[in-house]
Amino acid sequence: MVPGQENSVSAIEWRDDALWLLDQRALPVQEVWLEHQEVAAVVESIRAMVVRGAPAIGITAAYGVVLAARNRRNQDAYTWRAQLEQDLEALAQSRPTAVNLFWALDQMRLALDKLADNEDPIVQLLREAKKIHRLDVAANHAMGRLGSAVIASYSTPAKGVITHCNTGSLATGGYGTALGVIRSAWQQGLIDRVFADETRPWWQGSRLTAWELSQDKIPVTLMADTVGATLMRQGRISWVIVGADRITANGDVANKIGTYNLAVLAKHHGVRFMVAAPTSTFDMMLSSGEDIPIEERGPDELVAFKNHRLAPDNIDVYNPVFDVTPAELIDAIVTEKGVVESPNLAGVSRLMEKQSLH
Repeated sequence: MVPGQENSVSAIEWRDDALWLLDQRALPVQEVWLEHQEVAAVVESIRAMVVRGAPAIGITAAYGVVLAARNRRNQDAYTWRAQLEQDLEALAQSRPTAVNLFWALDQMRLALDKLADNEDPIVQLLREAKKIHRLDVAANHAMGRLGSAVIASYSTPAKGVITHCNTGSLATGGYGTALGVIRSAWQQGLIDRVFADETRPWWQGSRLTAWELSQDKIPVTLMADTVGATLMRQGRISWVIVGADRITANGDVANKIGTYNLAVLAKHHGVRFMVAAPTSTFDMMLSSGEDIPIEERGPDELVAFKNHRLAPDNIDVYNPVFDVTPAELIDAIVTEKGVVESPNLAGVSRLMEKQSLH
């Protein structure tokens, strides 16, 4: 476990000179750890959603670079740097929407560029990957403190919160982004229950979030993705708190499909909407959410379940993995550097100019 994680769940470990990933496809029925010695296996695990969540994907890719460099260097001590670019490109293409992936790869490239002639490149790359992992946990704890302070500032009675997909230790280096805020708010008595969307078609809410919160003894109620409006109308929800896979310069947020629905519902019912994500999730090169590439997956995830057919043969299927929530529907974006309320280009730019935590 990474120091400072402070909760019972971890999903990424470096041990015995190998990368170990908790296979999230098997949860909650089994806890299966998969060993990775080759970068090709890391790429496949990212694609196949053994690991998922933008921060976790970035951390995994960083360790993947260590494996790739080690194997390339063992094959050819003279040309390994040039050959390594193929592996970096394969990692970059594994999940194109999660900008943390590209950020982590850039950090590993910088570590390579800074190598002195007398330094062992594998030792230095592993040090950088562990640093990325450690800083993610620290960022999550900072977001937990800042996000719970935002909730506390409204001085409303403790109510339920809705969260979508999984944004906890399983999706990050530890503690979590949105679930980090929820953990911190729960510890302070600011919320009384978490309502977790099941999050079809991969069921991250039912398989992962419900399991993870149960491990930490935080009251959680699983619900169908379409129940949120009813809870809001009944006055049982004070906040919707979600993570992000990419945030553009104007504050638009790409996150798991269904997030936009929740934001529209929250605005209609007067429920506040919070996004928690590290600054590595921001893509200041993109002016708005219209520019974000949205990954689409195949039809099998919708037309069948465990080899049982659910839909007619030859039916057309539209299966985007993410949607974009416009900034005007978001009350606050919480990062490790600070909070942007009513996000816009000016607010996001000021945040990104900060050099240190909060």
